[in-house]
Amino acid sequence: MSPQQSLFDYERDLSKLSEAERDAYEAVERGEFGVREYARETGRRPGTIGNLLRRARDKLEEREAS
Repeated sequence: MSPQQSLFDYERDLSKLSEAERDAYEAVERGEFGVREYARETGRRPGTIGNLLRRARDKLEEREAS
């Protein structure tokens, strides 16, 4: 019988992301905020948040492909 898996086993490894990328990814991708709402909350422009999310997603895709 194999050991029981936890949700941690399925979490994405966000360690390669910058702090700003990680914050934006967690806030938007995990459903707490929309892009515009998070931009207002952090005093950034929506385009900046969009760029942070794109870079975060690209880095995570690269990591999963390797």
